[in-house]
Amino acid sequence: MVASFAVDGKELSLARRIRAVKSAPRRVPSVTLVETVVVAIWALLPAYVPNNAAVLLGGGRPIDGGRTLDGARLLGDGKTWRGALAGTLAGVAVAALLNAIAPTIGTATGLTLPTFPPVAALALPLGAILGDIVASFLKRRTGRSRGAAFPGLDQLDFLVGALALTALAATTWFTATFTLPVLAAALVLTPLLHVTTNVIAYRAGLKSEPW
Repeated sequence: MVASFAVDGKELSLARRIRAVKSAPRRVPSVTLVETVVVAIWALLPAYVPNNAAVLLGGGRPIDGGRTLDGARLLGDGKTWRGALAGTLAGVAVAALLNAIAPTIGTATGLTLPTFPPVAALALPLGAILGDIVASFLKRRTGRSRGAAFPGLDQLDFLVGALALTALAATTWFTATFTLPVLAAALVLTPLLHVTTNVIAYRAGLKSEPW
């Protein structure tokens, strides 16, 4: 005898019931994907801002002091103490702003948005600056001049630096916030956002190269 259920006074066989459940729209994955993308961008905003702020507010004494290695500058005139400080402070300010608005936006959207403890608020922008500095060092060692393109490194240097320093300095917060899906979203979205913002800055005359 085939098992059945009563639905609106009619009998529905178990097989038909299973088919009906399988064919029902599945909305949870799409919601989860949206939340993952939002959390990835939100959590990395303090790392996205510093290098742009360093370009706009930098200048002054270069970090390498004009020193060279194998006939090439260690970093170049583009990496200055003032730019590094301005970029880091800009990222910390962004983290503080996000902390202030997270409850309101979370309530309005129904999303759970991370807030930044002081250590993470500092580690994200500082790590982004350090990642960019390391990238400049590698560029000089490979014979690339200031502003020269280095595909891959240009798009991910600050992200790797920010994630690495934050993982070391704020391990508990990092593991709770940057789950594997969030990390995957960050690795995919960051190069796209980086290219888009740099092209906009280049066309606006804020940068001398579109990368």
